[in-house]
Amino acid sequence: MATSASTTAQTTAPAEPDPPARPPRSVAAVRIVLGWVFLWAFLDKTFGLGYGTPADQAWIDGASPTAGFLASRDGTFGELFRAMAGHAWSEWLFMGGMAGLGIALTLGIGLRLAAIGGTVLMATMWMSMLPLVSNPIVDIHVFYALAMIALAALNAGDRWGLGPRWQSLGMVRRLPILR
Repeated sequence: MATSASTTAQTTAPAEPDPPARPPRSVAAVRIVLGWVFLWAFLDKTFGLGYGTPADQAWIDGASPTAGFLASRDGTFGELFRAMAGHAWSEWLFMGGMAGLGIALTLGIGLRLAAIGGTVLMATMWMSMLPLVSNPIVDIHVFYALAMIALAALNAGDRWGLGPRWQSLGMVRRLPILR
């Protein structure tokens, strides 16, 4: 008995998509190191660990983490940044930003928010440095901002981080910006 082509054609189920590839180890390493840059800045300024911040200039002892830097700004936006120096709101925003970026990047969670907040912080710091001395456009703040954006885009928290566990949380599934 002959069978027609239509009766012998097999139907196949659509292939399931491959799980997303984890980012390379080098990307995870960049995430952790950059996270430590921010976390260390927060810890040093908070406790005056004697590296960038002398012990007698610790935030925990009442010193201002913004006054020294912002009060010395005299460039393009110097007046604006001098006006921010030493105010509680600017200190809490700055220190909260440093701690939040350090925690998010080191743990690999909330990288989209870290990229947004970190870019705003880095753009603000870049503006405070204008005019730039060694390069008319790019300094380390631009690099850090671009690195944070790339880390979020690559889901860098999915390797050596808590990204997979974080993204399984109901709130994060409902609000992808938290990823």
